[in-house]
Amino acid sequence: IRRPPRSTPKPSSAASDVYKRQKLMITIYTDGSCLTNPGNGGWAAIINDGKEIKKISGNEKNTTNNRMELLAPINALKDMKPGVEIKIYTDSQYVKNGITEWINTWLANNWKTSKKEDVKNKDLWIDLYNLNKSLNIQWNWVKAHDGNPLNEEVDLLAKKAANLD
Repeated sequence: IRRPPRSTPKPSSAASDVYKRQKLMITIYTDGSCLTNPGNGGWAAIINDGKEIKKISGNEKNTTNNRMELLAPINALKDMKPGVEIKIYTDSQYVKNGITEWINTWLANNWKTSKKEDVKNKDLWIDLYNLNKSLNIQWNWVKAHDGNPLNEEVDLLAKKAANLD
């Protein structure tokens, strides 16, 4: 008696649906603001994990706009789990180019700029670099004040935080 060859069972569509649901995509909008530069500053982030939207913000006295721009993604990312896909939107070329391009040169040049000056905000760049290395992040630049509703909202949250409310 001849038996048909055994075939490997294919995963059910229910199993693949569970896998797709587990592949979480998180979208984050970040912004920083300073009332005077330097001066009172605020940062904010809107975090959407597909189930809920979380809004976070904070502030500092006697700071700079660039420090606030960096603190927004740092605070948004610090509780993220590895393996999650993250898309960050920032209207700061300083943050976007710094973390995707300039940082590698700074590391190679012992935290010196192309002008051989110390990199400003090195403490925050190190924090952001370590988070970026440990997570799966896609960095995106969005034009400020161009009608993107989430960018407009996070801008208002950062300005409100800068007022030390």
